[in-house]
Amino acid sequence: MAQARKYIYDSLGADFLEASVLDLEIILDESESGVPLICLLSTGSDPSAQIEAMAKGRAQECKSLALGQGQEEIARRMLNEGLQNGNWLMLQNCHLSLSFCDEIMQTMMDAHNINPAFRLWITTEVNKKFPIGLLQMSLKFTNEPPDGIRASMKRTYTDITQDILDYSNHPAWSSLLYTVAFLHTIVQERRKFGPIGWNIPYEFNRADFSASNQFVMNHLDELDPKRGISWQTIQFMLGEVQYGGRVTDDYDKRLLNTFTSVWFNETVLVQGFKFYDGYTLPECKTIEEYNEFINNLPTQDIPEVFGLHGNADISYQINTVKGLLDQIIEIQPKEGGGGSAGESRESIVGKIAEDMLSKLPELYSPHEVKAAMERLGGQQPMNIFLKQEIDRMQRILKLIKVSLIDLGMAIEGTIIMSDYLKEVLDCMFDAKVPDKWTKISWSSSTLGFWYTELIQRDAQFKSWMNKGRPKVFWMTGFFNPQGFLTAMKQEVTRSHKGWALDNVITQNLITRYSKDEINKHPPEGVYIHGLFMEGANLDKRTGKLVESRQKILYEAMPVIYIYAINTASGKDNKLYSCPIYRKPLRKDINYIGSIDFESDVNPKHWVMRGVALLCDIK
Repeated sequence: MAQARKYIYDSLGADFLEASVLDLEIILDESESGVPLICLLSTGSDPSAQIEAMAKGRAQECKSLALGQGQEEIARRMLNEGLQNGNWLMLQNCHLSLSFCDEIMQTMMDAHNINPAFRLWITTEVNKKFPIGLLQMSLKFTNEPPDGIRASMKRTYTDITQDILDYSNHPAWSSLLYTVAFLHTIVQERRKFGPIGWNIPYEFNRADFSASNQFVMNHLDELDPKRGISWQTIQFMLGEVQYGGRVTDDYDKRLLNTFTSVWFNETVLVQGFKFYDGYTLPECKTIEEYNEFINNLPTQDIPEVFGLHGNADISYQINTVKGLLDQIIEIQPKEGGGGSAGESRESIVGKIAEDMLSKLPELYSPHEVKAAMERLGGQQPMNIFLKQEIDRMQRILKLIKVSLIDLGMAIEGTIIMSDYLKEVLDCMFDAKVPDKWTKISWSSSTLGFWYTELIQRDAQFKSWMNKGRPKVFWMTGFFNPQGFLTAMKQEVTRSHKGWALDNVITQNLITRYSKDEINKHPPEGVYIHGLFMEGANLDKRTGKLVESRQKILYEAMPVIYIYAINTASGKDNKLYSCPIYRKPLRKDINYIGSIDFESDVNPKHWVMRGVALLCDIK
């Protein structure tokens, strides 16, 4: 990607590397009354407010309607009225009513004597079933969020007028306006770093910025001069309501509140305040001065500006190129030959299937499992957990065995190649895990990693069954790690008279040992290994969090001792509560729990770094 940018720069010039700000006025001047204008929506950009503002500026009536179930009749009437009366019509979210899109196309083609002032604006998300005829007869535009802080700030300030700058006499107004704009840019830009930026990529858009601005305006208007600005109110409204209203993940909410608490306080009014080196708060009076200041911002942003470590840029580059390569693989022809020495896809996959079958672990014998449970102590919490894990593993092993045998027979022509077997064949050829397998197991980047993990998981369960409880557990190898921690808590609770499970919480101790150095069971609780840290490193001597090493994205953790205590008191605020996820995708479904780490810096630093523990990095 860097070389592509260099090539464009050398051959076409720097202008072609900068995102141009969409100018709807130019698009409108090119349009005609009989040609619809279609906006293809992208994350965080909705032109509705701009279209309405443009209509207002031209003293043109603009009616809008969001399409959906049961809205077709109203849309039909509004369209016919607009064609006659010459008002503008904006139909939003047309991808939700594709059948009506065909009708729009027909109506526009059949219409005679269209009022010259009429314009039809359509917004839609990209949809493969969108009528191609309507696309061909329309003017199409999209408004992707610009890449980089400078481009994003430039776009934000195109809609800010001198009147808005002069709105309030309060000395903090222009600084707060710029800080809200900077926050808006950072929350949007962090998305590009993937899970270390935001667990869930939210569609923060123009409306969030406008609502936040309006709130700050109102707050300064109603201010009691003696009491001054209520920073807590501003922090709460931005972090919990204006931007926080979109946020559904608890750790994302914590990150957003950290940004608002760090940037919206008394220090923002102190001269020399800066968000990061090179990103200061300007002292400007006119909109031209602000635009000039923004134009002088760095062209390339370093991850530290977003609160992240420099390694996050490597993650971003990897994710970008992976997406690019995945798309190239996706559009490769699926039929016909290919492969080495003229081998067909079928023969290549046939050999892979044979190899996988030869290495597939044996199915579990119900009698052996039952005998092992009695030997391990019967209906104890940990044994019940093990039995549930084995049941799920048995289900996967059966499915794979049947699928691979059937696939081999279908390739030979003994049975018919069903849609499911064709999907398995395509996935195995592309080294991907078939959907049906993923649904009852776990996700993985390639089939090879997935199959290796299957064999390792099975080995842990069989060792536990036959040789007794492991001294150190490989938590990555569990289908339900939360169930494992709950079983541990139940076990500890039962061993202490008078303890109630509701009052028991998990605690942890970071040891200095590797799994091979552990030679006996803990007195209570469990030892776990196999975790990786993203976003920070661990000082092996002190057990405290320190900055990541350059170019090392994931750090292997030593053995961690997890136990339970009976307490009603909360957690220590000086500790960083680090979430644990099964996979690099930090979704709720992958969340396991949290572990506390000590640190010499404020825990907010690690929140902005996006520090988390991962069971698996593939």
